[in-house]
This record gives sequence, structure tokens and C-alpha cells, in this order.
Amino acid sequence: MVKNRKVVIVGAGPGGLAAAMQLAHAGADVTVIERQDRVGGRTSTIESDGFRFDCGPTFFLYPRVLQEIFQGVGRDLMAEVPMKRLELQYRLTFGAGGQLDCSADMDAMDREIAKLSPKDVGQLRKYMRDNRDKLARFRPILESPFHSVLDLLRPAVLRAAPQLHPMRSLGRELQRYFSDPRLVIAFGFQAKYLGMSPFQCPSLFSILSHLEYEYGVFHPLGGCGRVSERMGEIATEMGVQIRLGEEVTGFQFKGRRVTAVDTDQARYPADACVINADFAAAMQRLVPDKLRRKWKDKALHRKRYSCSTYMLYLGIEGRYDLPHHNIHIARQYDQNLLDIEQRHQLSDDPSFYVQNAGVTDDSLAPAGHSTLYVLVPVSHMHPSIDWQQAAGPFRERVLDSLSQIGLHDVRDRIRIEHQLTPADWQNQHHIFRGATFNLAHNLGQMLHRRPGNRFKELDGVYLVGGGTHPGSGLPVIYESSRITSKLIQQDVLDR
Repeated sequence: MVKNRKVVIVGAGPGGLAAAMQLAHAGADVTVIERQDRVGGRTSTIESDGFRFDCGPTFFLYPRVLQEIFQGVGRDLMAEVPMKRLELQYRLTFGAGGQLDCSADMDAMDREIAKLSPKDVGQLRKYMRDNRDKLARFRPILESPFHSVLDLLRPAVLRAAPQLHPMRSLGRELQRYFSDPRLVIAFGFQAKYLGMSPFQCPSLFSILSHLEYEYGVFHPLGGCGRVSERMGEIATEMGVQIRLGEEVTGFQFKGRRVTAVDTDQARYPADACVINADFAAAMQRLVPDKLRRKWKDKALHRKRYSCSTYMLYLGIEGRYDLPHHNIHIARQYDQNLLDIEQRHQLSDDPSFYVQNAGVTDDSLAPAGHSTLYVLVPVSHMHPSIDWQQAAGPFRERVLDSLSQIGLHDVRDRIRIEHQLTPADWQNQHHIFRGATFNLAHNLGQMLHRRPGNRFKELDGVYLVGGGTHPGSGLPVIYESSRITSKLIQQDVLDR
């Protein structure tokens, strides 16, 4: 192995941090450059007056991938970041009536399902059995790079093909198991982890809810942002240089090869460059259009993007008697989805998610206080919504909506508050159109049709994160780092 090859990683999000650990372990000289003053990107921590909030992801699912990455560098994930598996994974409430307290206990789930639809009792077990087989078939695909259409002819892909059903949505797939539309939503809302409607998301992603029930929902003590913080600490211990508060301004090129990364403070020579920033925003900001072939600005604007999110981070006095995770489904869920994905307007009756982490982790707030994290799926940036005008009234609508899950006096108990709108995601966090889940995960933008882990437009450039294969969501973002790190080792470190 040739030592001291220089790898520069743009962005200290979860994919960039995981890649830094693996590449440093493989012998590379790794520098990570991060615009913000802390690591984690969207999986970072917002801190204010003793309150700690996860900025983005709050569900930690399928720890196997990150656990294997930690093991690969001689660490134990659960020892480095203690986690608690939640017995009650989340409570689902339906504006149309009814609720489900969801757990991995299949007998308990049968009792919960019986309250909504007695004839659907037993169907979850069948769903789990079928998706156990589906995941086994698709794991080799999710763990391998896709460079061209020819990769679709690999034996693993051909073995999985009968399970793909490209013309069937996740919603239609779930209707094969459950007759009650509330149950279809209960096991399909996870499409929102990809920023999509279950009725637009490919049926492949039925594995998402399977992962929750099969492998559990975890809370890292200190929040998901603590995972990123510890990864940054470990990377530093391994010799990685992490440059915080430093913004990448462009690349130096020799032909189509990136030879160095420029920031507002320095220039970093690079034998390989890893981009862990929002893909569409980074391309337009950092790479001249003339150097791109397939992913030119016009093409990026034609692509489909995920929804965005409206966020409230509330430090409150006292603590509510609610589960850790709470998902409320709008009474007219189909209309809510249309508002988000097609009409690009704000729903009068939105669906929303509330994390009440204080019931599990009292380290997130001062004594006698707790945190509420409120997320509302909304349209990505669109001319029909002016967030400068809409943010205030929508805040009031959202706070009013919380009464549907028993939070009647939130306004009186707020001690600190932080808000993020799609405009903030776009302007402050450099996310194209504020689409917090990146490129949409329709079949036309997956596998070889997604920007590749080895980015063919430029030499020596690689991608990690939600904008590349396999896609969005923490487990697959960590998997993207593993794919990319192996490619860099093959192309650069072992050369």
C-alpha cells in the first residue's frame, strides 16, 4: 500500500465522517473540511441554554452498518456511543381516528392491529416474513457500487429482480397485506425517511418498516448528533485533520482531474476528493458547468427532488407524558400528500412528527425541563410559498395542531425556540431547493441513474451521502461511505 496519499473530504456529515475513519485506517492522509462550527451536517446537534436538539435525524435504525464500520477500525459502536433500544418504538395517531402503539413484539402488534381492523390480524407477520427475504436479496445490491446499466446484469441484481415490481408503489404493495387504509399508512409512512409519499415511492422500500420491527429503533444517549460527535473525535484520534468553520470555495483542476481543494482560508492538495455536501448545490457552486457532462445545471434543475421539512425545536418547562416518538397522520392524508408533492401549498391540517426525548434521556435539557422536536413535511422550495411571509402563520397552525396528540399548552411552556424552514435549509445549509432528503428515490433516479460513488464526470472525485447510491437515510448513507472508501482504496491507496 502506498502511504500518505492525500484525501480531502468536503463536508463532515455522517457519510464524510464514516469515510474519514475508514480511509485513515487504510493509511490515507485525510483532511475533512466543514463550513459549520461543528461536525455532523444535518446529523448534528443544536445547543442553546442547556438544551440539546438533533438537527435532523432522530430515529437511529439498523445499527449493523455503522457497527461494522466501527469494528473495521477497531472500535465498538455501542461502547463508544451507548444507545437504548426503545420498547415502544413510536405512537401513531390518525386524524381519521384510532392509534397504534408500535413495538417489535408481534403479539402486542396483533393486539394493536385488532383495535383498528380485526381482519388484518396476522398480516404483519406475513409482511415481515416476505420482507426478510426481500432484504436478503437486496442487501448485495445496496452494498455494491453501480457504475453503468451493465451492472443491472450482475447475478445479485437478477436474483432480486422478481421482487422489484417497478410499476408498483409502496402504497400498492402494502394494500396486498392490509385492508385498512390506516394500516397501509402505518407501515408506509417510512417513505418520508426518503422524503417521498408511499404512493410515489417504489415498492422496494417496504424494507424500511421491516428494518424497524426486525432490528429495532434506537436512541443514542445525547441524541443522534452524539454519534457524529464521537465519530469526529475518533477520526481525530486516528490522525484525521478536521477543519471546522472553513468553507470550500472551489477546486483546482488539471484537465478533468481535481488536484486540490480551495477554501476561504487555504488550499489542500488532493490525490482524491470526496464530496459529502448536498449534491446538486455542490455541483453548481463548486464545479464549472463546462466540466460536467450528464449533471449540468439544466439537468439538475430537471431532476425530481424530495420534500422539505418545517422544523420547530422547543425547550419547554416540565415534561409531557408522551412516548419518545410520535407521528400524527392528517385526517385527509391523500390531500396532505398532494399539497406537498404536487400543489406546493401548505396544508390546513398537516401531518407531523414530535420527538419527546426527555422520557428516555434527561441529558438533553436542564433540570425540570425537556425538549420537543417538531417536524412537518412540506413542499421543497417553490414560488407558490414565500416563507418570509408564511413562516409566522404556519408556526401558529403547527402549534395548534399539537393539541391533536394531547399537547394543549405548549405555547405557555416554551422557554427557548429555534425554527428552520425550507428557505433556511436552502440558504443556511446549502441544500438545493431545501429538499432535505436530496434527489427523489424514484426508479429513474436510483442505482446507475443516481450520481455514482465514483463520480464519472471528474477524475479523482467520489461521492458519499444521500445524493449518491444507495440513497438517503442514515444506514444507507453509512453504506455509501463504505462503498466509496473501498473504491478509493482500490483506485488510489493500493495503486
